[in-house]
Amino acid sequence: MPAPGSSDKSDQRRQVVLQAAVTCFARKGFYGTTTAEIAERAGISQPYIYRLFADKATLFAGAVLHVSDLITAALSTGAEDGPRTPQAAMQAARAGYRELIQNRDVMRFLMHANCAAEEPLIAEAVRSCYARQVTLARDLLGDDEAVRQWLGAGMLENVTVMLNLADVEESWARTMTPRQEQPL
Repeated sequence: MPAPGSSDKSDQRRQVVLQAAVTCFARKGFYGTTTAEIAERAGISQPYIYRLFADKATLFAGAVLHVSDLITAALSTGAEDGPRTPQAAMQAARAGYRELIQNRDVMRFLMHANCAAEEPLIAEAVRSCYARQVTLARDLLGDDEAVRQWLGAGMLENVTVMLNLADVEESWARTMTPRQEQPL
């Protein structure tokens, strides 16, 4: 059932706007992107954005939470198949995450989200996003040090994807690029 004051149609439009926002913010960040650009990409009027979201910071924070949902879904890949060993669950999570980060807009957006954390509402959304991922990784790994290693390896993977380092034939780039047979 839709939340009070919303409808299925506005919920669908909200999702379209969030997807458009991720794409637009990924290219120019929070400060460089206008709501007019997002509205154009979403195929709606700019005033309608403000019917869905109070302001640009609220829209950006909503986009962070939208991406957090995508990450959680990617890391949870295969969880519905039933119980599995922690190692098998982690391998499935790694595979789902590697597939997700091939969407360069998602990765670019997350990097911009970290940079926009000076805005209190955005900082709160980014912290919430990390909290969800840490909780999920802790459920899979059960060990805080393993979670830190997982997150560190994931951040390195994000950078290697963003910079296309797998295609750079130089020693420093190969050092940064995880080999496919190695887990994140």
